[in-house]
Amino acid sequence: MNQEIIYPRRLVIRKSMKFLARMAFSLMCDFQIEGQENIPKSGPLLVIANHFSFIDPVAVLRTLPYPIEFVGGAEFPHAPTIVQFLPQMWGYYPVFRGTGSRFALRAAEEILHQNGVLGIMPEGGSWAEVLRPARPGAAYLASQTGAQVLPLGIYGLNEIFPVHLGKRPTAVVKIGKLVGPFSVSGRGRERREQLDQIGLQLMKAIAAQLPDRFRGFLAEDPATREAARGTEEYPWENLVEGQVEGEIH
Repeated sequence: MNQEIIYPRRLVIRKSMKFLARMAFSLMCDFQIEGQENIPKSGPLLVIANHFSFIDPVAVLRTLPYPIEFVGGAEFPHAPTIVQFLPQMWGYYPVFRGTGSRFALRAAEEILHQNGVLGIMPEGGSWAEVLRPARPGAAYLASQTGAQVLPLGIYGLNEIFPVHLGKRPTAVVKIGKLVGPFSVSGRGRERREQLDQIGLQLMKAIAAQLPDRFRGFLAEDPATREAARGTEEYPWENLVEGQVEGEIH
């Protein structure tokens, strides 16, 4: 596919959606942003965050001032059907889990090469409410492009839905200091091991922005780490997203 990658894009509709996101969070919760002094003035920038809730990407675009692009899962198994049109409305580059998703990765690299800002959730999905190990995508993009990485810790969003009248939960986005740039060398297993180590560094940067009870396999408390056992298993390990009877749709 030779589709041209343009950054930024959809400026009018995205400006409107950012305004609506600001209004929605103001109505539904006490939305707190910490660490705004760590936001760089411009890209190239890879934004990473934990993924506990289907609404995490909305919190990211609400928090940051940039015309941010996203790469994310092609399907939304944990999001209510009524909101599944929103990612397509914003526009993002879909990754079919269990495949190479070359176009999405090429688009992500091109955005960063244009000094753009790209958001990605390294865990690869929102199947748990504690931190899990990174998939290789975020580390690959960081090492391929040399972009610095801005880690965000997001928590409290799962308390918003379902909405309860009279109850106003607190949602927090904590912005950490820049990490990177990163690079890798070698080939094959050696290269993959380096990417895994970068992925671990990225998750530690996110974990530093979260209370220990949300840090999962990186928690300081042994009981918290033990309670998170099993959440690190990737649901799409032996599956291809969108595959039905041997065909990808």
